[in-house]
Amino acid sequence: MPKTARWAATLTLTATAVCGPFAGSALAAPQPGTSGLYAPSAMVLTTAHGEDAATATPERAVTLTCAPRPSGTHPAAVKACAELRASAGNFDALNGTTGAFCTKQYDPVIVTVQGVWEGKRVAYERVFSNDCVKNSATTTLFSF
Repeated sequence: MPKTARWAATLTLTATAVCGPFAGSALAAPQPGTSGLYAPSAMVLTTAHGEDAATATPERAVTLTCAPRPSGTHPAAVKACAELRASAGNFDALNGTTGAFCTKQYDPVIVTVQGVWEGKRVAYERVFSNDCVKNSATTTLFSF
């Protein structure tokens, strides 16, 4: 996928994740128990095989919205948002399981995050040597 098409897809998914809650009937009446003031937290997470996000073709992409409430296409949005809140949005501070046994096979997997966390722009990228290392080194956030 060309770099321009990749960025267009990422921006489209980000805009959908950020603006989606404001569309349609969501503007008609606020939901009970929802605070009117919150910092937006909506991201697009991708995984791909390769060493560089600019040249790797995304294989999976999910949306994750954490404010005003966890939602999106992420399979465990509630738990992923809780982990991000606990780490104050620091993706490098998220620790996975310890003691996992992984092969030394080199098949690089790259994970990216694009979007907004508590009102601030987020752009994160990390390369793991293979899927096993990615799954053992990270938490629920990149398990999709």
